[in-house]
Amino acid sequence: MAVIPAPNDQWYVVHVLSGQEQKVRDNIVRRIQSEEMGDLVFEVLVPTERVSEVRKGKKTEVKRKFYPGYIIANMHLLGDEGQLVDRTWYFIKETQGVINFAGTKTHPVPMRKKEVDNMLAQIQEREDNVKPKVAFEVGETVKVADGPFESQSGTVREIDPERGKLVVVVSIFGRDNPVELEYWQVERE
Repeated sequence: MAVIPAPNDQWYVVHVLSGQEQKVRDNIVRRIQSEEMGDLVFEVLVPTERVSEVRKGKKTEVKRKFYPGYIIANMHLLGDEGQLVDRTWYFIKETQGVINFAGTKTHPVPMRKKEVDNMLAQIQEREDNVKPKVAFEVGETVKVADGPFESQSGTVREIDPERGKLVVVVSIFGRDNPVELEYWQVERE
């Protein structure tokens, strides 16, 4: 049998109703206080990323879940011998919107330490950096939505995903001119 992680090192993926991730998380957090479960349920996350997009010519930033239908919970669910901690099990299972623990039908399995570390780093990175909603391809025709070349059409020549920039070739007075633009400044035609 695998080694059971320490109670505060146990992380689980919980399958919830899609679209209700934040509601389920908020409900669990509220119940942790009212039912004094803070010694068993330590943290509940809905991993999100910030995504920028252009809507009606305006740059907007939205939060988008990157595991739709799932929340991640740090809780003491398995005892030293691998037995379920009933109080935690029923606390989560009886939360409205929870379907089951992901990855198993009978016995929850905690995530491996490496998986947890990678996931937490990914959550932090995605919350810190704004990702463009639309990914473009070299050779694609786009329309400039913002800036001095607004309403001009052009062809994507280069893409720099690290900086969120594109080089778009725009025709000005019959000559092709490369223009560096941010992702949010262009939209698909």
